[in-house]
Amino acid sequence: MQALQQTGELIAQYMAGHWNCDCTLQHIEQIPGGASRETYLVQLLKAGEALGVVVRRDPPSSLIDTERAHEYGTYQCVHRHGVVPVPEPIVLEEDPNALAGKLKRPFSVMALIPTGQASPAGLEEPDMQPVLAKLGQTKWSLLGKLSRLTPGELGVDKFMHTPDHPAAHELAYWKKVIETDALHPQPIAAAAIRWLERNLPPPSGQFTLVHGDYRTGNFLYTDAGEVTAVLDWEMAHIGDPLEDLAWSLDPLWSNDATLAGRLLPRAEAIAIWEAASGFTVDRETFRWWQIFASVKAIAIWISSAEDFVNGTTKEPILAFAGWPMMDRQSRILLDRLSPESEHQYAEALA
Repeated sequence: MQALQQTGELIAQYMAGHWNCDCTLQHIEQIPGGASRETYLVQLLKAGEALGVVVRRDPPSSLIDTERAHEYGTYQCVHRHGVVPVPEPIVLEEDPNALAGKLKRPFSVMALIPTGQASPAGLEEPDMQPVLAKLGQTKWSLLGKLSRLTPGELGVDKFMHTPDHPAAHELAYWKKVIETDALHPQPIAAAAIRWLERNLPPPSGQFTLVHGDYRTGNFLYTDAGEVTAVLDWEMAHIGDPLEDLAWSLDPLWSNDATLAGRLLPRAEAIAIWEAASGFTVDRETFRWWQIFASVKAIAIWISSAEDFVNGTTKEPILAFAGWPMMDRQSRILLDRLSPESEHQYAEALA
């Protein structure tokens, strides 16, 4: 507890210098989870005015290897445009020596969104049931609106690579992650990769900002069914908008086979996205992206397991993601590769 208090004091001192005004610590707590960054909720008194900020600091080891300037720049572009609600970026500090003591790691500071929670389990509460459809409408409408924007309109093309073939580019990246980090043979993932390589879709020509992890758990929602912020843009990149849609519908994000993301039937979610984006989902291409989504997820779980075994940290979240999550994702992938699943996808898009 004393170490956490000291961390808060150091953050307050830093922000006083950044804002060039008096700034004192009121309260600090570490938000549990933190798969890719350590996250702190900090209440400050800035020149006599109460202000909440969120501090995200590089951990010793991470579930996903991401680049902090890339993530921060994405927040800046999305916040500036305003089509999707995100926290306001305040400062990115890349000097590891900017803070003393154990805080000697780069970090970023963003404004606190005062309303909303992210917990997927919270969606199961009785009070949430009447607004789930509204929340689902908002969730996939926001994703559709994001898909309408070009990278140039958002400004992310200034620091993000634009691949010639988004599907081939993403598959090659995550295939390499599996090959590099797998602690033992992965026959299911290997079979899926062979299928993906044989059935690679042609480039759609639709380039957009892909969030990379657009799912229940990565946005703040209220009991009125509103989305107050979309979070965790660590894996954002320029690519095909179907990648985000497929990821958002993965069964892993729901404990009910009939509801996508614990919110809506799958077909309804797709229809909402189509209406908001102006795109029509092609069945064969979308099946490719759904199978890819499971391969990508397995790659992330494999990488977390490798980090837990050989890395510099023993964070429980890395172990949990590396074994139970990988087992369930492998079962999902087996189902998706079956001929029966192809028929189910056709029905969902009818």
